[in-house]
Amino acid sequence: MKKIILDCDPGMDDSMAIIMAAKSPELNLLAVTAVNGNYPVDVTSTNARKIMELLDITNIPVARGMEKPIVREAPKDPFTHGADGQAENFLPDPKLPLSEKHAVDLIIDLVKENPGEITLVSTGPMSNIAMAITKAPEIKPMIKEIVAISGAFGLNKYAFFNATGDTPQSEWNVYVDPEAAKLVYESGIPLVALGLDVATYFDVNFTDDDIRLLDESDKKEAKFLRQAIRYNGNRGFDAYCTVIDCMAVAYAIDPTLVETMKVRVGVETKDGLTLGMTVVDRRHHFVWENLPLIEIGCNADYGRFLKLLLGLVLK
Repeated sequence: MKKIILDCDPGMDDSMAIIMAAKSPELNLLAVTAVNGNYPVDVTSTNARKIMELLDITNIPVARGMEKPIVREAPKDPFTHGADGQAENFLPDPKLPLSEKHAVDLIIDLVKENPGEITLVSTGPMSNIAMAITKAPEIKPMIKEIVAISGAFGLNKYAFFNATGDTPQSEWNVYVDPEAAKLVYESGIPLVALGLDVATYFDVNFTDDDIRLLDESDKKEAKFLRQAIRYNGNRGFDAYCTVIDCMAVAYAIDPTLVETMKVRVGVETKDGLTLGMTVVDRRHHFVWENLPLIEIGCNADYGRFLKLLLGLVLK
């Protein structure tokens, strides 16, 4: 089993990512660490615990992390996940306590206890991860890899058509804390960045038969997803919005689901029109060799992805 830490900012799609990670027999979920992002960290850490209780899981720590980006104030997400941050599922307040450790320290300690074994799955801003490798740089070579919903690389029309950041060509997780993303991208840790090019593709959607299976299921997690799909549909958004972050967990389970390519990428940290952009240098000549070389998602098997997701939700 692959050992992972899920660093997230629930959010409906992060909530679904937790469900996938916790239920996958291929993954050993060591911890869930919450960060400011879609909502303030008090909300995201509460929502993470709500999901763990939905699944009747009490033995996996949930830790509260960074309250804001590492050098700037937190922006407000223009896309709402509902009054509760979870597509108005209105789950009961959690009784599960937070970890006594701050998320940054929990990441550091778990990596040191499992050198070379842990994959960090990042579905929110990278503030916790950036702070962990800044506070304890010795852990960088101990991290097996980072798989992140991160960036928009311009590989197809969906990269920018569905841009989630608050600048025209940015993705939300990078836009919220571009300095953190820059630190992680440049850290030397193997990074697979699944950008909006693959994570917000319109083929990530559900058929009528899929909806029927969710309707017929008595699983609490199936009802959660069904309500999220209904909530988004009522607002004019497609169902892919409910499972964007699940793509990172799916990749951790089965990397063959996503085709990747190695490219050099820079993160723009200057305020203005391009803040949070992930700029790819694919030139044949005069390439900026100082930019970090990372893997980015360029295509995905969306049918298999949805089959995997639904199989775990209905399991």
